[in-house]
Amino acid sequence: MSGNGRANGHSDGSGNGHAHERAREVVARALTKKDFTSDQETRWCPGCGDYAILATVQALLPELGVPPERCVFVSGIGCSGRFVYYVDTYGIHSIHGRAPAIATGIAATRPDLSVWVITGDGDGLSIGGNHLIHALRRNVPIKILLFNNQIYGLTKGQYSPTSEQGKVTKSTPFGSEDLPFNPLALALGAGATFAARSVDTDKQHLAETLRAAAEHPGAAFVEIYQNCNVFNDGAFDAVRAKGQRERNQIRLEHGKPIRFGADSEFGLVRGDDGSLEVVKVSDVGEDALVVHDAKNPDPTLAFQLAQFAPRPLGPTPVGVFRAVDAPVWGADLAAELRAAHERVGEGELAALLRQGETWTVA
Repeated sequence: MSGNGRANGHSDGSGNGHAHERAREVVARALTKKDFTSDQETRWCPGCGDYAILATVQALLPELGVPPERCVFVSGIGCSGRFVYYVDTYGIHSIHGRAPAIATGIAATRPDLSVWVITGDGDGLSIGGNHLIHALRRNVPIKILLFNNQIYGLTKGQYSPTSEQGKVTKSTPFGSEDLPFNPLALALGAGATFAARSVDTDKQHLAETLRAAAEHPGAAFVEIYQNCNVFNDGAFDAVRAKGQRERNQIRLEHGKPIRFGADSEFGLVRGDDGSLEVVKVSDVGEDALVVHDAKNPDPTLAFQLAQFAPRPLGPTPVGVFRAVDAPVWGADLAAELRAAHERVGEGELAALLRQGETWTVA
């Protein structure tokens, strides 16, 4: 477990309102990036996309107004797992794939905290896939950042659940036969109330996307295209490299026509079969374009956008795909815990363990 041990005070167990708002209420000082930067040496491969993500998060956190002692980061296993050592907050470097489960427990017992999950395409979508989808299904008030580099980096270059079919790696010398997961489509299928995508080195866009995730009351899922320059370099060049990202990033903005291109010369329309198609705006006019609606309870458009570019090889949507209101998990549980405390007291774990082979559950 990492963290500086500065947390003070306990939850009132109310479970009411927005966890991020409750966490922000206690701040009484100006926060800076330094408040969220630990004294640990950052140890990723030189040039890794994780550095850019870390810098963006450290710069964003003070702007959210939540003090370090009210933030918790939980990570799993993989290169992304070291993230918790580099943000000066509470942190748990947990076991493989279990970060969403541990974060769920924290959110349930400490609704006053801002809880973040750091995971990767291997950790979050293989052994941790079940925990991920149920956290999203329940709408647990946690923020899940999935660093997708389409490879296992920590174990030196095996194919992952998001590696493309035919991918040649150390574990697939003749090419992978597996069809890859589409993380955003998976999240939407699990019922995610907030689903978004950004790119590691696009600092402004990533910060805006993470800010929107932080302000969402329930579970927020953000896929971040993260370059692994050692084992999968260039996988996201179409939306990451200068000269290409300007042409290919389809930046989604709620309530606005979907346009893209270096001069916004292209747009998306619905074809005769209802699918999304690329057109020149000059050929059809802006009124013919699809208007992005992230707040529509019907996830059809979000699904279509997620499936529009399953792999970032050309025009690829980025931004907030879906952000809808829904009941947030935990409020009823907090009320149950408060009622139990009033009925039988706080309880003592040591006494429970020593009371014999028969336990009485009140």
